[in-house]
Amino acid sequence: MTLRTPRHALAAAFAVMAGTAFAAGLPLGITEVDNAGLPDVGEDWLAENPYRAADHDVWTRAIEVGESAYTQNCARCHGLGAISGGLAPDLRMLEASDYDDEWFAERFQHGMTQDGITKMPAFADVLSQKTAWAIRTYVETRPDDQAVMTESPALKELRDELALWAKGEGTPDEPAMKAKLDEIAARIPTLSSAPIADSVAYRASEQLDGTPASYAVAAETLTVGLSVHN
Repeated sequence: MTLRTPRHALAAAFAVMAGTAFAAGLPLGITEVDNAGLPDVGEDWLAENPYRAADHDVWTRAIEVGESAYTQNCARCHGLGAISGGLAPDLRMLEASDYDDEWFAERFQHGMTQDGITKMPAFADVLSQKTAWAIRTYVETRPDDQAVMTESPALKELRDELALWAKGEGTPDEPAMKAKLDEIAARIPTLSSAPIADSVAYRASEQLDGTPASYAVAAETLTVGLSVHN
C-alpha cells in the first residue's frame, strides 16, 4: 500500500522548501524549452492535464518536453527524476486526477507567498501552459523507484544481452526481449496512480526496432536509468 501525502502537507512542504531555497539566495533562472510537437491548449488555463489521455505520440512528446523543462527549472529543489531528497515535496505523490490537476495548475500559475515573502515563484508569465502540462505529465509518469530497484538484477541481465547484440554477438530474439521488458514494465507502477510508468524497462522496449543501433540505445537507456536508482 502506497502512503499518500495530503495536499495541505504538500503545501506546507512547499513553504518550508522554497523559503529555505530563496533564503539561501539560489538563482531562479527559469528557462522555457522547445515544446514544438505538442498540441495547442489555448490561452485560458485548463483544469485538467490535456496530455494524460492523448495519443501515444503526443503523450511521449509531452514526457520528453516535461523532462527537459523539469530538469532545467524544478530539479534544483524537487530532485532529479522528481525523486525528492527530503526537503522538497515529492511531486510524484500528486494523484493523476482532475482534482490534483487543479491544484497543480493553481500553484504553477500563482506560486506561493507567505508574510510577504515568495515561497514559490509564479511560473505562468515565464513558462507556457503547454510546458506546464508537459511537466505535469513527466512527473506523474515517474516510476516507483523502489520497484525499479527490485527489478534491477533482471534488467541488468537484459541490458548485458542487448549490449552483446549491439556488437553483433549472440542470437538476437527481439520479440522475446520486448516481452521480457514489457513484463517487467508492467510490474513497475507510478506513485500517482497514472496507468503507465515511464520506466527504464518501458523506454528500452519502446526503443527496440530490430537494428543493432536500437539494441545499443536500449542498453544505454537501461545503464543510465538503473544508475539513477542505485
